[in-house]
Amino acid sequence: MSSITKNLRRLREAKGLSQEKLARLADVANNTIIKIEAGKNQNPTLDTLKKISKALEVSVDDLIK
Repeated sequence: MSSITKNLRRLREAKGLSQEKLARLADVANNTIIKIEAGKNQNPTLDTLKKISKALEVSVDDLIK
């Protein structure tokens, strides 16, 4: 399991957000969040990571480290 996969789930759950709610806040497809968390998309684009990190109010580094 990649660090992005673990960190995304941990940060999302810490904020009390569903995958669907995070997708709406980040303006990405719900399927994108699902695939990243499932480890099926281990190389999301930098643009996607920026949107997700902004929605979670964390840095991109917090997602990928």
